[in-house]
Amino acid sequence: MSSRELASLHQRWTAYQDLPQLTNHWYWRPGWRADRQFYTWHLTFESQPQLHHLVTDLQRQLALPGLDLVPLDGLHLTMQGLGFTDEVSDGDIEAIVAETRQRGSNLPPLELSLGPVDADAEGVGLLVRPWDRVEHLRATIRGAVGAVWPSVPEPAQGFRPHVTIAYSGAPASTEPIRARLAELREQPPVQVTIRQVPLIALRREDRTYRWRTVATVPLAA
Repeated sequence: MSSRELASLHQRWTAYQDLPQLTNHWYWRPGWRADRQFYTWHLTFESQPQLHHLVTDLQRQLALPGLDLVPLDGLHLTMQGLGFTDEVSDGDIEAIVAETRQRGSNLPPLELSLGPVDADAEGVGLLVRPWDRVEHLRATIRGAVGAVWPSVPEPAQGFRPHVTIAYSGAPASTEPIRARLAELREQPPVQVTIRQVPLIALRREDRTYRWRTVATVPLAA
């Protein structure tokens, strides 16, 4: 684990010790509403049995008040948003996908480690490492978007790769969650291989994230 990954994990766990209660993750962000979808690049984990086994085991032990467990088919790593589907033209989507496919063909599959658990006020996630590989892929996507649009949405800085396994659904006390997480933090990580990057239309549904896949960008074999 690199020094900045280790530092982040330590700093976030230390901060969690002083957190009295959870923050409800499900407030409506600007522009969001129940009938609206959002174009975004995510990494998804449909065919990752080792990860699914780990998440199932962790979630069994995290079935606590205040936490909304993420279904296995809802696991994702947020990469780069584009905009609401009613504000982005089909032509722009086609151009961005084509540019991303061209650039993605030069990238190898992404070999990642997921774990240990990494919590904050809005949920419990898994640390993703190494960060630099995910950051390089995100920079490639941003470069493709920038080749089509004069500016790229969302800041380039402040990105922290993670996969959430439980969102905070109510302002519950963190004390019982902290106690349970302390027992789980030594659980070993699992390895995953990402061979494609989907562009999805994301929506919120019943206190979870759901999506339809708009396009996929294969990474080089």
